[in-house]
Amino acid sequence: MIPTSLPDSLIATLPGSSYTDPGIFAQEQERIFETMWFCAVRSSELATPGAFRTVEVGRESILITRARDDSVRAFFNVCRHRGAKLCVEEAGEVKRAFQCPYHAWTYDLNGKLVAAPNLTKMPDVGRTEFGLVGVTTREWLGYVWVCLAENPPSFEEDVIGEVITRLGDVEAIEHYDIGNLAVGRRIVYDVRANWKLIVENFMECYHCATIHPELTEVLPEFADGYAAQYYVGHGAEFGEEVQGFTVDGSEGLDRIPGVSDDQDRRYYAITVKPQVFINLVPDHVIFHRMYPVAVGRTIVECDWLYLPHVVESGKDVSRSVELFDRVNRQDFDACERTQPGMSSRMYAEGGVLVPSEHHIGAFHDWVNERLGTPRS
Repeated sequence: MIPTSLPDSLIATLPGSSYTDPGIFAQEQERIFETMWFCAVRSSELATPGAFRTVEVGRESILITRARDDSVRAFFNVCRHRGAKLCVEEAGEVKRAFQCPYHAWTYDLNGKLVAAPNLTKMPDVGRTEFGLVGVTTREWLGYVWVCLAENPPSFEEDVIGEVITRLGDVEAIEHYDIGNLAVGRRIVYDVRANWKLIVENFMECYHCATIHPELTEVLPEFADGYAAQYYVGHGAEFGEEVQGFTVDGSEGLDRIPGVSDDQDRRYYAITVKPQVFINLVPDHVIFHRMYPVAVGRTIVECDWLYLPHVVESGKDVSRSVELFDRVNRQDFDACERTQPGMSSRMYAEGGVLVPSEHHIGAFHDWVNERLGTPRS
């Protein structure tokens, strides 16, 4: 139980039910993931017209594709006839149209209804009116972001603004030219933990000395427990003997040309609420996207992005991938270790945050504000 009066060094966390109650998770799906900008897919996955991917955003399946005019389109993955799921595959490609496997209602890449059995005998059925229902999209940093809200919030304020808040300006991230990097490796993690535990873990480094020996060898200041995100504009400096952001500190790959001298040999971490983590180092970018699928389960897709010629040449990226893959697995193991404790009677009122974690309290306040339950 939490004492009624806490010392100034400690502040209270969310209660355990926030991580275990399916009703609270449903509210988060509705009021966070279905109303905010959600980073869905890498743009390069939609390289040609007709290429598509389906993703779960909140409680909805969303179909994302590239149209003939090279624009990205997103739709609710629901046939307008009887509600069947239009595409059941996670990814694929169609030549000209999407056809519902139930009654063969067919939609072009712009979502317009173009064919259906006996459709010519129903001249009053509007091809656009009964087309797929669209979802607002935006491309940035080489990813497609979608928003299910009828009136989406400002992308500049809610997404780009998060980067500015962390780095001080948007130019700092533009130096990495993320949109033009290539995916050198992707690893998908199935984490048996609530999405908020993963966000909280990424935001702090109080745990780094305990569970991240490889990371603290490369970034010695992390052993002191202060995460890079704790300070605006700060990037953690590589150790003196460290040559690159690799599992053994050996030399990395070709440096991204736009990276400034001030950014060289430094690591920057950015959280873009509600489900994106961006990690910047001189020769690559590590980009996480979370897909919360249940109150105690989260899918995390992690991309390692390099200069295109590095990927095309087949250069060995394994040492840089292994470093953060280990970090991910160590973090996710810690989150999975924590999830059962959220159901304990000992955590009914929550836990506490030490000074180097106090910024997580602002995240908790943000969650409560989104759900309409601000803390006293």
